Amino acid sequence: MAEFLLKYADARGEVHSQTAQGTTATEVRERYAKQGFLVYSVKAKTAGLNLSGEIAIPGRRKKLNLEKFLIFNQQFVTLIRAGLPILKALDLLAERLTDPKLTPYINAVRENVREGMLLSEAFRQQSVFPKMYVTSVMAGEKSGSLVEVLERFIVYQKLALAVRKKVLTALMYPSVLVVLVILLMVFLVTYVVPSFATLYSSMNAQLPSITLYLIAIGTTARSYILVYAAGLAALVGLFVWWSRKESAQEKIDYVKIKTPLFGDIWIKYQVAQFARVLSTVLTGGIPLIQGLETAADSLGTPLLRKTLVKAQPLSASLASTGIFPELSVDMIEVGESTGALPAMLSSVAEFYEDDVNTKMTAVLALIEPAIMIFMGMFVAFVLIALYLPIFSLADTIR
Repeated sequence: MAEFLLKYADARGEVHSQTAQGTTATEVRERYAKQGFLVYSVKAKTAGLNLSGEIAIPGRRKKLNLEKFLIFNQQFVTLIRAGLPILKALDLLAERLTDPKLTPYINAVRENVREGMLLSEAFRQQSVFPKMYVTSVMAGEKSGSLVEVLERFIVYQKLALAVRKKVLTALMYPSVLVVLVILLMVFLVTYVVPSFATLYSSMNAQLPSITLYLIAIGTTARSYILVYAAGLAALVGLFVWWSRKESAQEKIDYVKIKTPLFGDIWIKYQVAQFARVLSTVLTGGIPLIQGLETAADSLGTPLLRKTLVKAQPLSASLASTGIFPELSVDMIEVGESTGALPAMLSSVAEFYEDDVNTKMTAVLALIEPAIMIFMGMFVAFVLIALYLPIFSLADTIR
């Protein structure tokens, strides 16, 4: 008999963790499921190994193409709705996947299901599918409404991808503009300014202080540009290494929150994502505590993740954090008191998604002219500093 780490929810929605004995993970899962528990995970009690027997490498989580995975789920739902068994649907889709990188994972899921494993457990073992998806499939198996649960996941994923694309599209032009401004500044300082320095040194002209400062900066930058580039690359690499730590990510989140203009937008974007995920899993029949854990795991911020795991009752706990907007807490409280929490969470998500789009558009409309003004002032400063000695020489000649 092997030992397994079991995590399950009882009839009241409370999540429990304990050690259970059994021959296989599937046998343990089925035994507890027959007792009326909603089994969340069954992991072999072996250090360094995951459920599939592979060595788990920290920080090496594979990424999934969500758009192509969405296509797979649309086809999967269509086949199941048409009356095909799950295994037959997987057999058909495994040969017609639009993403070659997804093929080995779907093949592994198909083989596990053929051996008698639950579909949700087969997806969980691959360690590449979103936790929300695995939890939703498990709820669909438990309630006998797998098609409806998968359709809700598809709707959620479409909305999430649409919001993400809007944000990325809005940030694209300012990002390109910033890069061009930086390249222009580097060109002026490292090429144009040293060229004028050579000209003035041959003329033995008396240069103004502003010109001397600019020439000193330009000649130094040109001489040590490779050193500066290497140092900048080292700093970026060091920051990336440091930012992977949990404590570092929390500090970065604090900085994001305190950033003027963008801090408020970032918080509202995270709140909208949290509300959308929690509404989807609660509608699928997942208990609140387990749904909170799934929603927290879907967020890319450790600071909010820790807050959400502790949130019970939901509205009071969210209010005590001081991070969530008051309006979102009030709306969630109304949803709890009226028994319509999933519907209210959907309203919260829609409200803050629209708010994020509106504020992002307004902020970017201010940033673009600000970048242009800064670039114009910098170019004007360089031109004045470089041509001022020429004007002085012309006056002297006259």
